[in-house]
Amino acid sequence: MQIVQSTIIVLALMAFMVARGPYRGLVVFMAVTPMGMMAAFNLPAVGGTSILAIDLAVVTMFVMMLLRRGVQQDILSVLAPGGPAIMLMFFLCYAAVATMFFPRVFEGQTEVFSLSRTLNVDGIVSSPLRPSAGNLSQLLRMMLSLGAFLIAAVLIRRNPDADLILLAIKVATAVHVTVGVVDILTNSAGIAFLLEPIRTANYALTLGQKMSGINRMIGGFPEASAFGYYSVGLFGFWLSYWFTDRGSKSRTWIWLAATTFVLLRSTSSSAYVGAAGFCLVFVAFRFFSVNQGHGGMMARRSAAIVMSLVALVPFVILGGYALYSLVPDVSDFVDRSLLNKLSSDSGVERMGWNAQAFRNFLDTYMLGAGLGSVRASNWVLAGFGTVGLPGTILLILFLWRMFRAQPTNQDEQTQRVFLALKMGCAGFLMRALVVSSTPNLEHTFFAMAGFVVGLAATSGKLPVQRPVFVSQRAR
Repeated sequence: MQIVQSTIIVLALMAFMVARGPYRGLVVFMAVTPMGMMAAFNLPAVGGTSILAIDLAVVTMFVMMLLRRGVQQDILSVLAPGGPAIMLMFFLCYAAVATMFFPRVFEGQTEVFSLSRTLNVDGIVSSPLRPSAGNLSQLLRMMLSLGAFLIAAVLIRRNPDADLILLAIKVATAVHVTVGVVDILTNSAGIAFLLEPIRTANYALTLGQKMSGINRMIGGFPEASAFGYYSVGLFGFWLSYWFTDRGSKSRTWIWLAATTFVLLRSTSSSAYVGAAGFCLVFVAFRFFSVNQGHGGMMARRSAAIVMSLVALVPFVILGGYALYSLVPDVSDFVDRSLLNKLSSDSGVERMGWNAQAFRNFLDTYMLGAGLGSVRASNWVLAGFGTVGLPGTILLILFLWRMFRAQPTNQDEQTQRVFLALKMGCAGFLMRALVVSSTPNLEHTFFAMAGFVVGLAATSGKLPVQRPVFVSQRAR
């Protein structure tokens, strides 16, 4: 085990989380999620695997959850047959079997792209399928992500506090935006070393990369694509919450503006395409809801905003075309980030990964080669290549049930946060459909999904402990 600069920071955060208890600790937990490059410690003996701050936070929160009275009943309620969570448990069982046995069963029968740090080779290489340290590390990452889901679902099932969830998302957003802005400022000033204590994971750091002369924003992540992925999820949450927030003095627009800024500033083409796809889905959803009479408390406002946006589309297209034609810097940026992306070396390489992942899917008789065995660049193909058709179907069934869930508590704030959480998950998913190397949608997605399932699984049989910030039992 290798101690790094951020080890003491992470241990201090974990101690603070324990001192604050599971519910206030949930806010700290979400604050750690944007720190995707901060390691608790590294494991050189296990293929250079890094145990991240968020990984240790999941373990800490999981232990605190298990120590609560009546937690068995909460877990059984969350995992009830017919609910979304049971699909995740079936998926984890299948993924564990596939990861532990299929690389051995299908060893040498297909060529795979995978990450290698051996034999003086560092990067993506093609080699015959065989068991590797990546299988264990990716299975561990999936278990930690699903652990984040269970923690969020169980705690919110017991205490369905929409304001607590909103606070946790606000804190995560504030940390994400702040670190992103600091990243750009320190990089421009030549003092990027100030962020070295939170960039200790054993990942390739793409610091200092530029696109059309613009420094790429990576924040607490190793590269702009991962930063953009997180930004799209937050953008989806705040766009939905802003649409349904009727407060005349509300400052929700500030959160939406901040997440929009870091999304655009990330210069990640996959984030742009994912955000565009999400916006289409969101507009269609709002239009359908209003048209079917399910617009809820903000039907008129939503309809007015949707119609206004539709009316602005021609002007946006004309303005964008004028900028593209008349401003060389703009045309260069658009060409590099979007129009010429597929024909670039990176685009060609990623298409090769996807083609090989589908070949791995067929070569393993649609069963998959196990987590960590296959490198792809699309969520569906990554699922096919690693967990096969059974695992991918289980994940899709989970998503279907989660997006169709409804909150038990029908008060206005709960419904607003509940819908925003779904839209945040939709934002993550749309970006993953553009670029994703594994079927793991990461901790933040599953934490949001856990909040959704927790609010939907709430029953009136268990006491609701409010307010959580003063309740002794919440500790």
